[in-house]
Amino acid sequence: MSHSPSLPDRPRLNLDPELTGEERVAALAEHLEDVTAVHDELAARLDEARENREELAEEAEQLQEENEALKTSSLYVATIEELTDDGAIVRQHGNNQEVLTDVASALREEIDNGDRVAVNDSFSVQRTLSAETDARAQAMEVEERPTVTYADIGGIDDQVREVREAVEMPLIDPERFDTVGIEPPTGVLLHGPPGTGKTMLAKAVANETDATFIKMAGSELVRKFIGEGARLVRDLFELASEHEPAVIFIDEIDAVAAKRTDSKTSGDAEVQRTMMQLLSEMDGFEERGDVSIIAATNRYDMLDRAILRPGRFDRLIEVPKPDIEGREQIFAIHTRGMNLADDVDFEALAEMAEEFSGAEIESLTTEAGMFAIRDERTEVRMADFEEAFEKVTEDESPGTPIAFN
Repeated sequence: MSHSPSLPDRPRLNLDPELTGEERVAALAEHLEDVTAVHDELAARLDEARENREELAEEAEQLQEENEALKTSSLYVATIEELTDDGAIVRQHGNNQEVLTDVASALREEIDNGDRVAVNDSFSVQRTLSAETDARAQAMEVEERPTVTYADIGGIDDQVREVREAVEMPLIDPERFDTVGIEPPTGVLLHGPPGTGKTMLAKAVANETDATFIKMAGSELVRKFIGEGARLVRDLFELASEHEPAVIFIDEIDAVAAKRTDSKTSGDAEVQRTMMQLLSEMDGFEERGDVSIIAATNRYDMLDRAILRPGRFDRLIEVPKPDIEGREQIFAIHTRGMNLADDVDFEALAEMAEEFSGAEIESLTTEAGMFAIRDERTEVRMADFEEAFEKVTEDESPGTPIAFN
């Protein structure tokens, strides 16, 4: 057991009667200094003791909270599936176990089918929970706008125009559609080879519009437990409806919308259930409001025909590899911030990079810059692009994916 430090000795004053007046004054001054030093030391110890008391009080409060938490039984999130005369059928989230349980009369008036509730280990309903959207769906909302603009995308001017007509125009000028007497397109599917600018186009839409932008990958909809993927789809569209106007972007949609098969495995069945929920949300009985959908895929041939019909995706836009003029634009875009020599010829580069996608051209420009850095130069020359081209196309046949270092 630790002991408190001993207190400093109290200064004592002993004045010799035989001392002169000046000697008495000097003795008193010295005594005052000793008293002041002891006072300062005691004040410092008092401050230290107060700090220790505050730390101990916080520690004691934390231990008390932990103790109370240990005494409290855990509660689990569940959903009211059906209210019956005998109680309520609840489904616990996670394991999807359904149980018939009693409901207190005070709570019975507050709950309804589909409500979220908290249950204990005995599945007894303890309290109701707010109908909050799945946190995973909320996490997919893009809060900071991407920096990509339409000016950063080259070689696909027609595709950019079609996307802007389908997504931006209904948000900016909906009266034009009313005047003509048509419904604005509600879904856009971008398809084409990898690296042609499909995702960049979606980022530009997020940057250029004032709508809430919700981004997700198709693989994120594939869940382990039965019903979780469908629930996430439902929550995504609810989140979009709460924040409309909104744009939902589903990248690699083929992960969840592939052609249906006769497979009996639970995994394939769950993917198909998720796709059915997606189809239902895209053209359900309820009005979707100002919510547009953009999807992208590299495997258009894998998609189920049901998701491609008009009313779901009204615009099927192919984003091909750029032609020679498009490649010139892309070279110009990706070299805007580079210090280029006068001999750099975009037209020659575009001819050299035949069958390159936009992403491959971007990587080629980066590789050319690396050659200049290795030679300790600040200027990128045409020879750097030629060496970069030789490097990245070595042992590669035209049209195949290129591995860049």
